[in-house]
Amino acid sequence: MSSVIRSVQAMELLARKGPLGVRAVASQLQLPLGSMHRILQDLAEAGVAGRTPDGEWELSFRLLEITGMQLERIDLPRLCRPFAEKIAEATGETVNINALSGQMGVCLDKVRGNERMQLDMRIGSRGALNCGGAGKAMLAFMAEDRREAVYASPLPRLTEHTITDPEKLRAEIARIRSRFYSIDDQEVVMGVYCIAVPILDSSGLSAGALSVTGPSVKQPGDAVWPLAEMLWDASEHVSRRLGFAGAWPPTDPV
Repeated sequence: MSSVIRSVQAMELLARKGPLGVRAVASQLQLPLGSMHRILQDLAEAGVAGRTPDGEWELSFRLLEITGMQLERIDLPRLCRPFAEKIAEATGETVNINALSGQMGVCLDKVRGNERMQLDMRIGSRGALNCGGAGKAMLAFMAEDRREAVYASPLPRLTEHTITDPEKLRAEIARIRSRFYSIDDQEVVMGVYCIAVPILDSSGLSAGALSVTGPSVKQPGDAVWPLAEMLWDASEHVSRRLGFAGAWPPTDPV
């Protein structure tokens, strides 16, 4: 039996009956005491278990946080879909609903517009965070340590417009944080442009992003404001449902 299976069994037991001492956990799972102690120590190091003042073991709130993030991702398409349909109808372009998956973005759902040229992203497809409207929008409102990890990792180049220099990406992310929308100027596919706005969770961090993608050029300025305002409105409604309670749109000073 693998250590992963044993760890899951330990978490299930603590969820049902905890707090428990290490001997009780080992006995009920019929595992050696030493092995059980190592598993609980690993769970504690990962932040999903901890010891009570009496020395017994119990699950921590970290596990609830992980579960909550997964539930938010599952709920995002349902919350976003009505807004995505309205925006796609109004613009004629494709609206994508995106979420974070580690250091990548993933497309959870999409609504196609009526324009002939569409960026037909497959649902479930993953993309780097250094390029594309949604990727950069989510990167801009990730926790700082997670952003730094992205800057320090290899930044893939998809087109001649993809940002692959960490310092240029930092400057771009600062601009996105100051205006609360991101622009993709042919960074993923030549001839395809995108504007995106992040969706925030209760702590003000990225839970996902809504993006409008198509062949029309999108650049910061008066022409892009109608799209930004539609996305802001949709993102605010969804973010509030996820528990965000701050001012809207949340921006950093320039």
